[in-house]
Amino acid sequence: RKELVGFQVGVRESAQSWRELLVDVKRRGLSIAPEIAVGDGALGFWQALDEVFPGTAHQRCWVHKAANVLDKVPKSVQGAMKVDLREIHGAPTRAAAEAALAVFVEKYGAKYPRAATCLTKDREALLAFYDFPAEHWDHLRSSNPIESVFATVRHRTVRTKGALSATTAKLMVFKLVMAASKTWRRLKGENQLPKVVAGVIFRDGTEVTASPDHRAA
Repeated sequence: RKELVGFQVGVRESAQSWRELLVDVKRRGLSIAPEIAVGDGALGFWQALDEVFPGTAHQRCWVHKAANVLDKVPKSVQGAMKVDLREIHGAPTRAAAEAALAVFVEKYGAKYPRAATCLTKDREALLAFYDFPAEHWDHLRSSNPIESVFATVRHRTVRTKGALSATTAKLMVFKLVMAASKTWRRLKGENQLPKVVAGVIFRDGTEVTASPDHRAA
């Protein structure tokens, strides 16, 4: 199941604020580094993650990335481009996703180079989810579960802006997040989690089983 494991006030999305949060989570018992982290393009988070948990894989949120790419083209193009982006992150294998990405660049790169560059510069981080169980892909492709919680928080805090002390505001936000967490969907493929923790290798969502000769080698 999904769990809230860290919460604190930060200065925008600076590396220092993220570092403090991650160090605190580690201090409180997260002794095993996360296998993968999902986030948007906030550089502070990824910088802090690499310092505190250097072995953790990066997965960029496809919802944020799609919005960033579409923002660089006229609205008349956005509908077709959105379909082509879904062809990439919805592909059944990494090879198929890479092929769809190549088609995207060929189709739009000449006329909309900024959109193509925005997509390709994070190619590896966008496709990291293929190295995890297929049942987990829906959870790994987007950070929207967290974003939806923030939307609930913003809905309330915007109406109390300036009316609460810093401590009271922090307590209210914490209560809102905890209340929202009760509606979080359970993780799909929970039976695969022990394998991920144990270091089992997955390729295109399927467990890789080594042959006897390979194991001997």
